[in-house]
Amino acid sequence: MKLPPLLLSLLCTLAVARGEFRSGAAQIVITPPPGTGMAGYYHFRAADGVLDELHARALVMDDGATRAAMITLDFIGSPRDLVEAIREEVEKASGIPRAQVMISATHAHTGPELGDPLRLSAKTGAPPVAPDSPQATYFKGLPALIASSVTAAAKSLTPVTVTAISGECAGLTYCRRFYLRDGTTAWNPGKLNPNVMLATALPDEQLHAIFFKPPHHQNQHAPSLAVYANFSMHPDTVGGTSFSADYPGVLAKLMASYHGPGCVTLFGNGACGNLNHLDVQWPRAQGGMAETHRIGTLLTAALFRAEKSQPLSPQGPLRVKSLTIPVELAPVSKEEEELARETVRRNSEGDRRSFMELVRANRALDIAAHAGKPLPMEVQVISLGKEIAWVSFPGEVFTELGLALKKRSPFARTMIVTLANGNWGYVPDRRSYAEGAYEVESARVPPGTGELLVEEAVRLLIDMHAGR
Repeated sequence: MKLPPLLLSLLCTLAVARGEFRSGAAQIVITPPPGTGMAGYYHFRAADGVLDELHARALVMDDGATRAAMITLDFIGSPRDLVEAIREEVEKASGIPRAQVMISATHAHTGPELGDPLRLSAKTGAPPVAPDSPQATYFKGLPALIASSVTAAAKSLTPVTVTAISGECAGLTYCRRFYLRDGTTAWNPGKLNPNVMLATALPDEQLHAIFFKPPHHQNQHAPSLAVYANFSMHPDTVGGTSFSADYPGVLAKLMASYHGPGCVTLFGNGACGNLNHLDVQWPRAQGGMAETHRIGTLLTAALFRAEKSQPLSPQGPLRVKSLTIPVELAPVSKEEEELARETVRRNSEGDRRSFMELVRANRALDIAAHAGKPLPMEVQVISLGKEIAWVSFPGEVFTELGLALKKRSPFARTMIVTLANGNWGYVPDRRSYAEGAYEVESARVPPGTGELLVEEAVRLLIDMHAGR
């Protein structure tokens, strides 16, 4: 029997009021104009092409009492000032409270350099951005542009069923820190290096995915409206001077080719601060778009395999909590700051400085820019029922910390989302500080910061799982 439109509308309204779960998703292109400085390295690179478009992807969830949004960006990070500007635009346009918006970056190294143009010029030797340039116009309009993805997602809210799957993707992500035979610790020591003894940590090879599907699809393999995928690995495979979303972009395209062109795949990068795709025991070169497509294809295949398993179907309310921890930074002297500026200046003028000199110089300039103020490090948790939780951290968290958090979480599916709601650089575990090497030399935060973030996240998870 066909229901009259008015009655059908009333039934839908009652279902939402009673807590029927709805979601909506959308994606928009956020590729910058040519000539924009590119992120990921310690020198200026002007973009001269586009291999594949960069996107902002948004997922809005609503259980009838709470509405939350998650945004993933094909950027290297999510600077705090950009996050706050996006949240303001989201709240203004969609009514979703800013505290209920999670914004993360996939960490693509072939996206734009983000941050204050003057400070970036001091760090990389980049030419200043003219106020009337296409680049300036792009960055000025970026918060509203990204927020429009949430507006579109909110307008497409529809009742959905939610399923969660987990799988393993072995042999794809590797710890990039190694103990050497001379007793030192090295970062990316090169393939088939005879001085390598063993990796300093085990990688997190777990792959999570949450599927959002219209409820009338009884078949678990039916097309999805949205997928949120979570894996831990640096996206730095493409290189060059053309914009690319790296392997998360390949994953999104392949998922859409199977689930339909309307399927939006968000990718949250896990605790990958010391993980990347390089297998030092494999002599083959691993870079460029061919490697990017290999990685994206293997991740997609792992999801397809996991879809055959019995998925978890969560029931329960949507909750959001967050807290901000002020983290004190070690002071940088005026002499250190001046030396850092001189190092960057000489490098930009052709007197090339070593990689580690540039690493230390950039660290000093970043800390000096905070003028003694603590870093506001936000920990945010979004949970769905008693089975699914997203935990965000504002930096490149080491895999040891991520694995420790997963073990202590009361949620069956705990997805760690890094480079979220801020980007404060590497967050090593306490042991790694004593071992040194690149990530530690680059870290802005002091030893113990990662453990503090984990403790606070665990506390939030326990409270939310208990319904507090």
